[in-house]
Amino acid sequence: MRITTWNVNSVKQRLGHLLAFLDDAKPDVVCLQELKCVDEAFPRTEIEEAGYVVATHGQKGFNGVALLARQPLPLREVRRGLPGDPEDAQSRYIEALIPTSAGDLRVASIYLPNGNPVGTPKYDYKLAFLRRLTLHARALRAREEVLVLAGDYNVIPEPADAADPEAWRADALFLPQSRAAFRALLNEGFSDALRSCDDRPGLYTFWDYQAGAWPRNFGIRIDHLLLSPQALDRLVSASIQKHLRGLDKPSDHVPVTVELDLG
Repeated sequence: MRITTWNVNSVKQRLGHLLAFLDDAKPDVVCLQELKCVDEAFPRTEIEEAGYVVATHGQKGFNGVALLARQPLPLREVRRGLPGDPEDAQSRYIEALIPTSAGDLRVASIYLPNGNPVGTPKYDYKLAFLRRLTLHARALRAREEVLVLAGDYNVIPEPADAADPEAWRADALFLPQSRAAFRALLNEGFSDALRSCDDRPGLYTFWDYQAGAWPRNFGIRIDHLLLSPQALDRLVSASIQKHLRGLDKPSDHVPVTVELDLG
């Protein structure tokens, strides 16, 4: 079972890249972020014709998350929106249950707030969102399911996850409070899939469009798949599809894929 997370930075602009990836890699589940469209504008027909069922939680011009499951896998018990704040109107969380021959798999697609500029309500919202996510993850963890919390977390966990950590010291992605909140989520019993397989530095998932970040490999790792103990027990591999950043008019993020042995 291959599960991919990918911030596509506008699904309509990146549809060709997405369809080519689905055809080539054939992931079983895809967690998309930053759709930048409402549900009605999502290219559902094209995705379904590629062999996937779709659940979306969109928002006009901003945010937006989706789950794709390769047929005949279903998406059940779909939850749109992160619990804990009924006033939160931003589309940043979607979750579903996917029955498999080895039992239930629960997957969430998460687009965590960027949080910049620091010292504004945007950063407060980022930390509050992380606290809500941690509480919800604790409740999900108690179900003892194979659980994958995947997405663009907008958190650089460690200095090794940035080409130049000093350049990010004052950024919301790397502030001590952000990293501590991310560790608190991990401490609920979750494991970073990629780091469980590969602890080398220089593994990045995002390169800014500015200042030649891609040619200089000035990247950061902010897209993560967090695994429950039941998912970790079935972990086979984790990888970054870095080559997709070199496409024409790419997303500034690349896919990250985990493979689980689910029979």
